[in-house]
Amino acid sequence: MAADAPRPGGRPRDAALDEAIILATRERLVRDGYSLMTIGDIASDAKVSRPTLYRRWSTKFELVVDALDYGFRKQRDSYAVDLAGLAPREAFTEAVRRLDPAYFNPDAMVLMGNFAGEAIRTPELLGILREHAVEPRVTLVENVLTRLQDEGAVRDDVDKHTVATMCFGSYFAAFYRGDGRDEIPEAVVSVLWPAIAAPK
Repeated sequence: MAADAPRPGGRPRDAALDEAIILATRERLVRDGYSLMTIGDIASDAKVSRPTLYRRWSTKFELVVDALDYGFRKQRDSYAVDLAGLAPREAFTEAVRRLDPAYFNPDAMVLMGNFAGEAIRTPELLGILREHAVEPRVTLVENVLTRLQDEGAVRDDVDKHTVATMCFGSYFAAFYRGDGRDEIPEAVVSVLWPAIAAPK
């Protein structure tokens, strides 16, 4: 969504109003989920009229896609891991830390759970989540492992996709078990690193 895109009459849109609607939508997605949230609730939360909202988004789905993209854009620039100055194991640990869905958004785990619950009714939402929230994180770890392989720090035969998927899954397991998130990166790496590190 381009916040300053001209309206049909040629007047620029109010970026602050757009953001208020987007933030209200994101809060409703966490509290109510996609199926239960309504345009009326969002308009009320954002303190705008329904016509004001509908002039910007013609359907709830379009609004939700933009609300998700808002969060994805906030996160995107932080996915890269600078390996400069980091020892190989530290670089891998930092990549695992960035996998945490709640690394940028404390409500992300609940949001992802809500979207998983929509998999039958609105599968497109889960597809958007995979493309923008899951794959960039998994790819980050795969890319770090590739660079560490190039440096000779990680074995060439390591299944990078499986390693990255296991690391990502550890956050969901901890969430459902009620375990803390802060210890996950070090704990996971302490188990995996001996298995993937290149022999010295």
